[in-house]
Amino acid sequence: MKRSVNTAPQKDVFVFRDGLPLDNGGSLDGIRIAYRTYGALNAEASNAILVCHALTGDQYVADPNPVTGKPGWWYGVVGPGCPIDTNRYFVICSNVIGGCMGSTGPRSPRDPALPDDAAGVELWGTDFPSLTIRDMVRAQKKLIEHLGIARLFAVIGGSFGGMQALQWAASYPDAVFAAIPIATASFHSAQNIAFNEVGRQAIFGDPNWNGGAYWRTGHMPERGLAVARMVAHITYLSEQALARKFGRRVRRDGMGGETAANLFGEMFEVESYLRYQGGAFVKRFDANSYLTITRAADHFDLAEEYGGDLAAAFAGTKTRFCVISFSSDWLYPTAESRHIARALNRVAANVSFVEVTSDKGHDAFLLDEPDFHRVLNGFLEGCADHAGLAFNGFGGGSALLRVEAS
Repeated sequence: MKRSVNTAPQKDVFVFRDGLPLDNGGSLDGIRIAYRTYGALNAEASNAILVCHALTGDQYVADPNPVTGKPGWWYGVVGPGCPIDTNRYFVICSNVIGGCMGSTGPRSPRDPALPDDAAGVELWGTDFPSLTIRDMVRAQKKLIEHLGIARLFAVIGGSFGGMQALQWAASYPDAVFAAIPIATASFHSAQNIAFNEVGRQAIFGDPNWNGGAYWRTGHMPERGLAVARMVAHITYLSEQALARKFGRRVRRDGMGGETAANLFGEMFEVESYLRYQGGAFVKRFDANSYLTITRAADHFDLAEEYGGDLAAAFAGTKTRFCVISFSSDWLYPTAESRHIARALNRVAANVSFVEVTSDKGHDAFLLDEPDFHRVLNGFLEGCADHAGLAFNGFGGGSALLRVEAS
């Protein structure tokens, strides 16, 4: 009979009163980090995996999102018997600072002692300090320490989350046994910065923008934020995926309201899809958080921290790496993952590199992609073997995990 293992998600917010130093020279006081955990931390605190979310993701990696009601964004990857198996691992996922799902961000009170819904509370808005991915990781490290974890078994993330995984491995190599950066890059390309800027300008141009203090009027810049999401979403898909899902099919029914149909008498299905994505996004995301996080992504350049030499970021590392890309990803193409793998090879790091063949584009890591799931599961199993993690009869008996010194 299978042993009952605690896999229910726990909801919590960690608050640390000490100021968090920021790369811009300032600091943030009274930081809140909203997070979820799944599985059980073992006695040695050696089975913890930190999952870092993508650009507009959140901490609800494996349980329903309370705003949308939809399943967790990596449901099927994180959970009992999944590639990131919560019968084995203690999984943590936090909302990045600067976000809008409970962690300190632009729509948080300037006075951290006040609740968000206090009468007359003054929010940060556009005065929220600029952040870097290193700032976000620095806050995550505080959370991990709060949970009593000195060394993570693994840090895993895709896209913007992959940048966080790389930053973890560079900033805290002794605290990361394995790192899995997925569909990501060590710096944001000029093309990606350009796409983000189009989205930001759409927000700025919204008549409800109100200089970023839109909450004072009760009208969010929904049109601008929706357009920003539409532009970004195009980059998440491949031409093959768009052709397969929509082609040039046209909708001629149910097109009320202000749509292309009013002007042209018809609307392509891909137009309808993008409008849906934009409309759904504004219900769950904050415009100022979008500005804060996209700028953090744009400024990410891990090599710059080390004199322009990416290999130097990982010099002497004992962390094991698995760098994963997707063949049809044009937002973070395979060449950028190879650049990371080659830098790791230059310092004789233990690195595996896999390009997964897929026509689903950048979003493949979020979709049902069996080959990717097999790679992820296989690498984690190999790391567990190498580290001496003994999964003694999972599903029956005790779950003793032990990490050997390396």
